[in-house]
Amino acid sequence: MILKKATLHVNKHFQIGEVDNRIYGSFIEHLGRAVYEGIYQPDSPFADEQGMRKDVLDLVEQLNVPVVRYPGGNFVSGYRWEDSVGPKEERPSTIDLAWRVIESNQFGFNEFMDWTKKAKTECMMAVNLGTRGIEAAKNILEYSNIKGGSYYSDLRRKHGWEEPHNVKLWCLGNEMDGPWQEGHKTAYEYGRLASEAGRAMKMLDPTIETVACGSSSLTMPTFGTWEDTALMECYDQVDYLSLHQYYGNRENNSADFLANTVAMDQFIKQVISICDAVKAKKRGKKDIHLSFDEWNVWYHSNEQDQKIEPWSQHPHQLEDVYNFEDALLVAGMMITLLRHANRVKIACLAQLVNVIAPIMTSDTGAWKQTIYYPFELISNLGRGTVLNTEIQVPFYESKHGDTPFLDSVAIMNEEYETLTIFAVNKDLKPSEEMELSADLRQFENYIVDKHVVLVHDDLKAVNTEENPNNVTPHANGNATLENGHLQAMLPAQSFHVITLKKQ
Repeated sequence: MILKKATLHVNKHFQIGEVDNRIYGSFIEHLGRAVYEGIYQPDSPFADEQGMRKDVLDLVEQLNVPVVRYPGGNFVSGYRWEDSVGPKEERPSTIDLAWRVIESNQFGFNEFMDWTKKAKTECMMAVNLGTRGIEAAKNILEYSNIKGGSYYSDLRRKHGWEEPHNVKLWCLGNEMDGPWQEGHKTAYEYGRLASEAGRAMKMLDPTIETVACGSSSLTMPTFGTWEDTALMECYDQVDYLSLHQYYGNRENNSADFLANTVAMDQFIKQVISICDAVKAKKRGKKDIHLSFDEWNVWYHSNEQDQKIEPWSQHPHQLEDVYNFEDALLVAGMMITLLRHANRVKIACLAQLVNVIAPIMTSDTGAWKQTIYYPFELISNLGRGTVLNTEIQVPFYESKHGDTPFLDSVAIMNEEYETLTIFAVNKDLKPSEEMELSADLRQFENYIVDKHVVLVHDDLKAVNTEENPNNVTPHANGNATLENGHLQAMLPAQSFHVITLKKQ
């Protein structure tokens, strides 16, 4: 058996920053079956008195998601929020040009806010800066956050929600750099509109935070110039800049696919550089932090989605069936986000249910896709302070250049006196193991509490309703800690969670 060696250099005093728990956010868009048949299905035997699926709520709660972005996505650029509130029998069915479907509006803003409470999460609300603008953004904020005494706040009370929703995080549009977007704008046009919408909203409620649209992906032809131009206009009115990125394995090259964490890391670094350059040019005092509010694997359903009949209601759309290698990449992407925790404060796995999602539903139940497990493990155990983890490990050549065989990060939680190491072994040769070691003598009186492993012989293995436990983690990892030295054997193509706890 060939053995690769990886050494983690961890120093409790060399810290990247505190994890903002909103880095474990997700996303519900009015798209496909994310809402209807996903979180909301009144005729389901799993539904509660409001039509919310209790089996889905249970799975969402296990993920420990602090914030959920809503209602889009591309959907928001044609969104009339007024159509989604008030008596359901009076709500119009509307055309959604983004996904070429009909939206019934039977689940709307107030219902979503009720759902967030049941899911023990908070709303990250997006406003329409595509076909609408400052006035509509100001009005929905008034409807949402003002206690009473004004037209829209009293309208909310009339609709049956006496207390304000107090939404504190607002996206100023969505992917406005994209020609596919309703109301697509130039960077300057968007920057001016975002600035004035953000100004009006913060005049109404100074306690909110706002997110400006960055590039829709690293591959956009306007990447870089978009961020610079838009931020030069709206820097004073925004707190975060968004990043979006999806990855696929269309060439069926798994080594290149798992190497996408290198590209993601570079993407984050480049956007940070642009934000800091704008800060310098503006002689600004604040850092613009990042909101990576769309990220995931997305490619499996592309061919099937071309066959959807236009103007149907909540079709089976973007329903990727995720395999084991997708779970490995999702784990690696989360590790990458954490390694930039000083600047990435918000991130949203896109999406949460049925649509490119960790959770799938049918009329007979709900089940966990392969990507559910790394998200659940990292979300629940990755809270605390990210340490500046340096890794000595061999590299392999990929389309992204030199790629380390190991992605890893360490998080110290002083409140619970734990140290947790997340690691993905991207070596795909089944006969080879990786020996992981780390000098942890600074963590005196710590012991290995658990070593959870997600591993499978078949990179293409999937979970289905009929076989939901095909790809699941086990807690039989072999990590040991003796005299302050950690050692573990990591099988090829595997994800690991090693938690140490003070005695």
